[in-house]
Amino acid sequence: MNSFEARLKFLQAQHEALITRPNEVDSTWSNGVFERYRYPVLTAAHTPLFWRYDLNPQTNPYLMERMGVNGVFNAGAIELNGKICLAARVEGADRKSFFAIAESDNGLDHFRFWDYPLVMPETEEPDVNVYDIRLVQHEDGWIYGVFCSERKDAASKDLSAATAQAGIARTKDLATWERLPDLKTRSPQQRNVVLHPEFIDGQYAFYTRPQDDFIQAGSGGGIGWGLSKSMSPAVVDEEIIIDQRFYHTIKEVKNGEGPAPIKTAKGWLHLAHGVRGCAAGLRYVLYLYLSDLHEPWKVTHRPAGYFIAPEGEERVGDVSNVTFSNGWVARENGEVLIYYASSDTRMHVASSTVERLLDYVMNTPEDPMRSAACVQQRLELIRKNLALR
Repeated sequence: MNSFEARLKFLQAQHEALITRPNEVDSTWSNGVFERYRYPVLTAAHTPLFWRYDLNPQTNPYLMERMGVNGVFNAGAIELNGKICLAARVEGADRKSFFAIAESDNGLDHFRFWDYPLVMPETEEPDVNVYDIRLVQHEDGWIYGVFCSERKDAASKDLSAATAQAGIARTKDLATWERLPDLKTRSPQQRNVVLHPEFIDGQYAFYTRPQDDFIQAGSGGGIGWGLSKSMSPAVVDEEIIIDQRFYHTIKEVKNGEGPAPIKTAKGWLHLAHGVRGCAAGLRYVLYLYLSDLHEPWKVTHRPAGYFIAPEGEERVGDVSNVTFSNGWVARENGEVLIYYASSDTRMHVASSTVERLLDYVMNTPEDPMRSAACVQQRLELIRKNLALR
């Protein structure tokens, strides 16, 4: 057996062992709200070998990796045809991102990518980069993908200056996509835009994140809400902020909606990310809130602090100290699978139930915004517990 064949067999065995490795609950960590799992569900190494290597010994005698993958993260999620499907952001070694579907029977392990990445059609103004897609099964019968479309800021000589808008596409099967015009709002930039899964007063509803420039929210920011009469084109003339930023909180610098909210008997359950500055840079965490069942733009419960923050190896990656989610799945049995990325590098899963998440969001105290008031909250809990002795 020559070295090419030996190396290929080694790579194939290594890849298959990774794909088929069972996942398990991390028994060393528990908070009663959700379960963490021991292994990431998707990494760069999960991508097919034939995406990365030229497998022809005549053109690649040393079996070199020709087109590297840097990370797999920030995946939209949906349950379709009995499978859990993740629309992952795959970032090549060349820094360009694209979407690819990985599916699993149980949503916890054995995720396999489809043979081909998604071919996302472009608009008249081509995307330089696309990423962070949210998948929404809308009541109009379409599955919509709303994602960030990044383009160079043509008005700036700075090569890092970019503009971000909400790209929109729709599909029936996740394989073939129809590109629609980008969302139009009054904000100069839009990121983390999410489509509400139901009509509101006969219109499409969007959660938005208006901001002044590509990275900084500036005077904008907060999670917005707006209505559009159509999806092609989708135009939001007026945005209201339904979840704003606050000084000295987990969402001081910026915040944004994660995946589309889950409809429950108590209201719409939302997963979002909050960003604050610290000595190590920007820290991204996830938090929950609840809005009214009939008027989703009215927030009813805001538990203080974060829901998920990076732990252990999750803290390290291309952009460290980050947890980010744009996908979760609520199953018929009440289970909720929460897909989150760590440090712009890999994908993880956490599991909970609608019942537990509602208990958490409705019974966790709201942030009183002052240290002294926070101490009083904790004293009240301590007194209550000590009285049980």
